[in-house]
Amino acid sequence: MSSELRIFVRAVQMKNISAAARSLHLTPAAASHRIMQLENRIGARLLNRTTRALHPTEEGLVFYEHALEVLEAIERAESSIATAGGEPIGALRVTAPIGFGRRILGPLIVQFHERYPKVRVNLRLSDRLIDLLDEAVDIAIRMANPVDSSFIARNLEDCERVLCASPDYLDRKGRPREPGELIDHNCLVLRFPGSPQVRWRLQAPDGVVAVPATGDFDADEGDVLTEWALHGGGIVMKPYWEVAEHIRSGNLEVVLADYPPEPVKLMLMYPHRNLVPAKLRVFIDFMAEQKSLLPDVSHFGGSGKVVRFGT
Repeated sequence: MSSELRIFVRAVQMKNISAAARSLHLTPAAASHRIMQLENRIGARLLNRTTRALHPTEEGLVFYEHALEVLEAIERAESSIATAGGEPIGALRVTAPIGFGRRILGPLIVQFHERYPKVRVNLRLSDRLIDLLDEAVDIAIRMANPVDSSFIARNLEDCERVLCASPDYLDRKGRPREPGELIDHNCLVLRFPGSPQVRWRLQAPDGVVAVPATGDFDADEGDVLTEWALHGGGIVMKPYWEVAEHIRSGNLEVVLADYPPEPVKLMLMYPHRNLVPAKLRVFIDFMAEQKSLLPDVSHFGGSGKVVRFGT
């Protein structure tokens, strides 16, 4: 019956049976059938379904609260067994930005699995800030500044960023000397459907300046922006570590070095819960024990030398 409870709880949380089914790797038909079995077993209608929405009935709301308690008790029992056995077990769903996942997290996952071989890691890479609850993700690694207090955010380290472009582009279009001149340039922007206008926040002597980033190209994948910049497409904002080698080689040149972008935090984010499962706890500890996750790129040297504001 616990599987039926999980489907019901997830459907209430996501307000959609099909979405709940996908998050649990079921077909919508199978999820609907399991919920109907649950309703028949307890003799009450739990959900009101329409073509556009799903809402719990009055009985469904009461049952939902009790179902949560039951599932939390099962989780505590499973976690206590894993802890007593000395070896965490189960599937751990992790999401991370594409560039970070490919270059840094991928090798670390192998090391993590060698230490905890009974934890299966499902890694989902996306530059989109996905909804952890909707996507049934246990933990997210993000390069951003936390804004949602409904999740626990654990800072791993600060991530400095840089504006850069190819020398060819800057020879053709000119080298901006102050943030306001970016309006005359093609800014390569990370954007997703429905996202608002992007503003680049740059550090200036009298505070932070928010500059509209506009241009002819935008993409929902960060590595594409880097490729566009390398081929003379425009100016891009990237974490230092992602473009350090290109700057060292001279293929990219730092732009507005005296007005660096605000740094962001590399952090772990996971939902608040009464009990953190052993598989999640050991992953958090594993990531936190890494002395430095991001490459040291404090000095680029040559024509790509980074001049940090205030130094």
